[in-house]
Amino acid sequence: MSATFGGRSGRQGKLSQWLRGRRPKETADPGGREALLLAAAAAGLPLAPAAHPGAGYGCSCDRVGCPTPARHPVSFAWQTQSTTDRAQIERWARQQPQANFITATGMVHDVLDVPLEAGREALERLLDAGVEVGPVAESDDGGRMLFFTLTRGTPQDEDEWWPCELDCHPETMDEHPGLRWHCRGSYVLVPPSRLPGDGERGLRWLRGPEHPLPEPLSLLETLTDACARHTGDPAGAAWPPRH
Repeated sequence: MSATFGGRSGRQGKLSQWLRGRRPKETADPGGREALLLAAAAAGLPLAPAAHPGAGYGCSCDRVGCPTPARHPVSFAWQTQSTTDRAQIERWARQQPQANFITATGMVHDVLDVPLEAGREALERLLDAGVEVGPVAESDDGGRMLFFTLTRGTPQDEDEWWPCELDCHPETMDEHPGLRWHCRGSYVLVPPSRLPGDGERGLRWLRGPEHPLPEPLSLLETLTDACARHTGDPAGAAWPPRH
């Protein structure tokens, strides 16, 4: 009896040790990742898991030649999956400790996505002018700056809004190097996201999600003006093409 009990205890002890050994990996939060994600969700940004840097082609997905490594959602149902629910985001963050996260735009917020140098110039001008600027993120690769704003919603006249093509064709940046307006049907990464490449490349907040979302039109003129100067296209390269 004692031997049998001892055997069971030994197996139970090993199981307990195995579970204890796994817990740090499942709940670890390097650099406050989970706290940053929850702060974004608390600000109203709906989140969903995304791919992360991986070996081989630079992306954790199984697509050979992935055009946007570590920048796309994991699920095709990302629009309906996106949520601000704290418990769900905690589960995702702990179960997928390497995953990046995207936020679906056009629900609560839009994102004005501009070249880095144009964004820095515009941000300085906006702050100097006393304009209320909301959350702003900066990418280490690709040189982009993201200005988070309230969404325009869906105007009564569909011709008055510009649906944004999903950020899945980086080669088109040469054709449209100015401002991208991520609205209905689009998404962007949220910090803290890791990007492929040497060193610690990623997306980080310059101004965190605690800043209230501004109206997009309060930033638009300054951003388009800065983009036109930096892209050398005063005729309006700052506007995304209509689809």
